[in-house]
Amino acid sequence: MELRARDERPVLVGDDREIDPDTLPLGADLTAELREWARVAGAVGRAEPAEREPAAAVVARRGRQLAGRVAEAMGTRVSYVDPLSGAVEEIDPAAPAEPERPAEPTPWATGLLVSAFAFTLVVFAVGTLAATLNENSALLAIGANVVVTGGMLPSVWLTRSVPIWRWVAYGVAAGIAAGWVALPFIIFG
Repeated sequence: MELRARDERPVLVGDDREIDPDTLPLGADLTAELREWARVAGAVGRAEPAEREPAAAVVARRGRQLAGRVAEAMGTRVSYVDPLSGAVEEIDPAAPAEPERPAEPTPWATGLLVSAFAFTLVVFAVGTLAATLNENSALLAIGANVVVTGGMLPSVWLTRSVPIWRWVAYGVAAGIAAGWVALPFIIFG
């Protein structure tokens, strides 16, 4: 397969016939980028030779990138024909990515220690706040628990899947839950 730009439109040549990029499974984004590249190549080709040089390098580099994406999408080698210089370059599909490394073992001991620390800190803070505010009004203690819970839950929700911070999130979530369990004992105790 060969990628060219002709009359400000991208042309793929395969089996001695021109193929419209819209008919290939390239995706709408890649097809639109091919059209844009061909229009720019046509505009640069019409420019004065002195003005053409810096833009020609950009057009050639972008054409090679797009040829690489076409090769990857089609799973075949693509010959890239530079629309300004006529140079031909063979572009192979990207090599498959390295196989993923096996996941690292979960650091249970360290993670649970961090969770326990976060749990203790949150339970102490929520309990102390509720006990202090309960001296004035039970509604203040309940309101403070609602505000603390509402303020911390979005952060806990966002960090629950981040590898290291998830341990803190688990401890904070358990601490908030324990704070709610302890609240009736603080108010009525």
